[in-house]
Amino acid sequence: ARAMAKARTRDSLQAFDKLTETVDGRPVIAADPPLLLPIGTLLPDVERTALERQFRGLIERYGRTLASDRRTLLDEYRLADVARKVVGVGSVGTRCWIFLLLGRDDEDPLFLQAKEADTSVLAAHVGASTYRNQGERVVSGQRLMQATSDIFLGWERVDGIDGKKRDFYVRQLRDWKGIAMPERMRPKDLETFGDLCGLTLARAHARSGDRIAIASYLGSGDSFDRALAVFAEAYADQNERDHQALVDAVRAGRLPAEELPAA
Repeated sequence: ARAMAKARTRDSLQAFDKLTETVDGRPVIAADPPLLLPIGTLLPDVERTALERQFRGLIERYGRTLASDRRTLLDEYRLADVARKVVGVGSVGTRCWIFLLLGRDDEDPLFLQAKEADTSVLAAHVGASTYRNQGERVVSGQRLMQATSDIFLGWERVDGIDGKKRDFYVRQLRDWKGIAMPERMRPKDLETFGDLCGLTLARAHARSGDRIAIASYLGSGDSFDRALAVFAEAYADQNERDHQALVDAVRAGRLPAEELPAA
């Protein structure tokens, strides 16, 4: 209950309090290098103006990928500022931007996040996606697997200032996201959490694949269950070996590392 209550505070208002400052009487995204850099600190005025124009076009076109009721809601907001953001491990090396939009007034914010979508790593093995836009591929996959997706989940393609076309998917920066903490759970709670994860994953497979074929493959015995347990243990052991190899490389000077100050 506490985790759910905390998740409900993670919205655009919370992001607005944490990520913005007032400059010349208007709210802008505050710099927090190297993780968050407003567009004004990245580019000269001429290039910045051109990129801002592209982002306004991105938001307008992306809105067309939303359901009509959500598109109407988005139309009530205007772009106020843009910043580049460094995001999680799975997205390192791809572009990510956050947009501050304002609605009724300067205290009516909406934060959107645009993340670059590249070709799936599976494409080389199973063939190219049926979607021409990689952002649409990501969004379609999320909508298919998740019971409920972000109401502002959509996609668009952008012509970069370097002349290259890039696909993005767009969503709210924060939309009541929460996280479970298994390391704090008692064994009984951990078992319940595992059941929930398994049910969620099974539902996603059933919605996106051939549920009859999957059920036939799994059968009524426990062979697949035991195989998963063996794989999970082996995977955990491999993670520990990989981390130890990283630590050894840093200590030996083969890899540079910098210790960040405590938050």
